[in-house]
Amino acid sequence: MFERLIFTGRFVKGVSSFTRHSRKVLLFSAAAFAVCAMADPSNDPLRIIARSTGGFSNRFLKTVVESNPGNLISSPLSAQVVLAMAAYGAGGSTATQMRTSLGIPANNALGQSGYKSLIETLNAVKGVQLKMANKIYTSDMVPIKASYKEITAVKFLAETESLDFGRAATAAASINAWCDEQTNHRIKDVVTPDSLTPDTALVLVNAVYFKGNWATKFDSAQTEDRPFHVDAKTTINVPTMYIKRNYRFGNIPEIDAKFIELPYEGKELSMIIIRPNQIDGLKRIQDNLHTVNLTDHLKRSYSNEVMLYLPKFKIETTLDLKPSLEKMGMSEMFQNGADFSGMANAPLKISKVIQKAFIEVNEEGSEAAAVTATFIEDRCMIMPHEISVDRPFLYAIVLLHKTTEGKLENIVPLFTGRVTNPVP
Repeated sequence: MFERLIFTGRFVKGVSSFTRHSRKVLLFSAAAFAVCAMADPSNDPLRIIARSTGGFSNRFLKTVVESNPGNLISSPLSAQVVLAMAAYGAGGSTATQMRTSLGIPANNALGQSGYKSLIETLNAVKGVQLKMANKIYTSDMVPIKASYKEITAVKFLAETESLDFGRAATAAASINAWCDEQTNHRIKDVVTPDSLTPDTALVLVNAVYFKGNWATKFDSAQTEDRPFHVDAKTTINVPTMYIKRNYRFGNIPEIDAKFIELPYEGKELSMIIIRPNQIDGLKRIQDNLHTVNLTDHLKRSYSNEVMLYLPKFKIETTLDLKPSLEKMGMSEMFQNGADFSGMANAPLKISKVIQKAFIEVNEEGSEAAAVTATFIEDRCMIMPHEISVDRPFLYAIVLLHKTTEGKLENIVPLFTGRVTNPVP
């Protein structure tokens, strides 16, 4: 996943003469991921940020699915991280809206240390390929405050590079090349030249990549076409994997659904599938998932032998996140009165937030990537149990944050999405 934040401004004869219209800021994030269970030392800042990611993820998915029908892959974590970087440069009511919606602690030191710990934790996961990287592209025409550069460098481990945004094609190619590299060539052409102008001041980018094998792989010889109920009236045959082994699973009665956890190698990340009991039950899950404490359900679940049927799927999604983020309470950052005075002495606003994401699930495991861009302008069981995922369902790739004693404390969703038709 890739997030980008761009600020823009104008200079006359080498002097910073900003117009009254806000300059552009773009946020991008790129990611690929797999999920299993992870042991991590108990750390107060990390615990707080881990909790906030779960709440933000549920609200994020709920709003995104409302305006994006069909198959979906998104990375709420990538969006949260790049927006958090922007939020630490915001002031006044703009900062209040962003911090409230993102779940950022009032204590800056605590929150920033939590994000740093989370990034370091993700980059230290064993058994799978998982990394998160941040980068900031700046313009020589718009001086960025040293204090803001320090926060993003020290707390978000963000590298900084200067670009000439007046040469839009060259600048876009540079940013896209970085995204392509960070996501193992899965996310391409996130930035278009027409999204950059000489007034662009800043581009913030977050990239997350994951690739992991299942802890126990499916046998491809057992994959066969099986019925999938697109809705109560439509059934199609789709390539469906099969495995019989012990998994953790359980019921979520408040949304009339079942869940199952599929760990990846290393057992620090897992994929969680949420399948409605009713063929047309997905909407109820989407509308009410934010009320469910999935961490508690996982804590109370048990492992038993399961006969699992899971369709293979491959999804790529490009999302305009502005409408969703506005619904979540972050509206002022898109307006001319936005306050990003912590970044630069220039009027700035976010004009657009774009996310591009990819996921592929097969017998070997999962690979996922995503890119999000935000633009800121001057004023982003007892017997073997059978679970057949044969109807539209939700999924999430999560990091299982555990205490030093190895007990599950929180889940950190890296990617979330929906499958309505495995073969669209």
